[in-house]
Amino acid sequence: MPNIYPNFYQTLLPCPIVELRGYLADCGLRGRLYAYLDFNGATGTARDSLAEGMLALAAERHGLLPGQPIIEASSGTFATALTLAGLTAGHPVVLVMPEDAPALRQEGLLRMGAKILHSPTRSGLQGARTMAEKTAAEKGWYYMNWLANDDNPEYHRRVTGPAIVRSIARENTSLVDTITIGVGSAGTITGVGETIKGWTNDVRIVAVEPYESQALAGGFIGNHGIPEIGFGFVPKNFNSYVVDNVASVSTTDATRAAQRVLRTDGIPAAPSAGAALHAAAQLIANGTSRSALAIFSGRTTI
Repeated sequence: MPNIYPNFYQTLLPCPIVELRGYLADCGLRGRLYAYLDFNGATGTARDSLAEGMLALAAERHGLLPGQPIIEASSGTFATALTLAGLTAGHPVVLVMPEDAPALRQEGLLRMGAKILHSPTRSGLQGARTMAEKTAAEKGWYYMNWLANDDNPEYHRRVTGPAIVRSIARENTSLVDTITIGVGSAGTITGVGETIKGWTNDVRIVAVEPYESQALAGGFIGNHGIPEIGFGFVPKNFNSYVVDNVASVSTTDATRAAQRVLRTDGIPAAPSAGAALHAAAQLIANGTSRSALAIFSGRTTI
């Protein structure tokens, strides 16, 4: 009999790993290429399960009390995921964002039930984060602080990392020799990287960032077109000690890879997933990897 789940979030796990035989053949490459599909929630990104997981961890240690309002400095996909997860769990959600945040995005969040506080445009993200932290302290709300909260990588230490290990473990060896991960808040690469390195040193962890904005590599910081990764700074959650190297992927290459894997394997990958995929394929192409796994953290609609 099919399972009946207690709530929608339980359906998001475990995430499947799919071999991309079509993509590999279309690129004329020899080796093995896999994708971990972590994008089945309402926003079409890994943020959905992350938001729910971070709330569960906060409640577990009694940092988040029943019905307590949650405040976060965000206007992107995580803001949407947090709004849905928070309200579903019975927590009012307040989002702090600069006054010039896109009007359509604000309207959408308001329709979902979030409340919005505006910070001065000139103060940017840091100003929004400062306001969120101060407001939480004054009102007794819970400040999520997802860019610098260890609950973010802890979720991946408990869930994503172990799930990947169970899938790639083969008689004390690994099915893959490389895992490529796009870096946004850095929770995934830190949590997965720490889990993998605790299991074996035979798997390389590759951080993927936009070529146009190379904060991790210490290069030029600029605008790019790969949503969900490349925030223009090194997040506090980022553990560089578990990262073997950094790969930079252009917006064009990320977008083309996402479009290509849809045609070859029927997977609706977002550009962020395309970036991880392109990096993995390049490593196979240059002989650095014989079997690589790319984490797909976002899908696109068709």
